[in-house]
Amino acid sequence: MSSLIRLMVSHPNSVDESYFEHMRFALRFAGQLLAAAFCALVHAVLPFCFEKTASSIIRKLHDRIENRGNAEQTQNGL
Repeated sequence: MSSLIRLMVSHPNSVDESYFEHMRFALRFAGQLLAAAFCALVHAVLPFCFEKTASSIIRKLHDRIENRGNAEQTQNGL
C-alpha cells in the first residue's frame, strides 16, 4: 500500500470506518457547523433571532462525537 493511501485510510480505520463512511460523517458534521456559525452570525446582529439555535447544534454535535460508534445512534442517523 502506498504511503499516500495509508495516510488516507489510517484515521478512518482508527474509528472503525471506511474512507467514504468517514468522509460522509465529516462532511455532514461540517455542514452542521456551518449552519451553527450562520445562526450565531445572524444572532450577533439580530439578537432576537436564533437565540439558542447555535448552542443547540453544538450540543448535539458534541453528543454525537462523544457517543460515536454507538449502534443505536448510528441506526437513528444522529
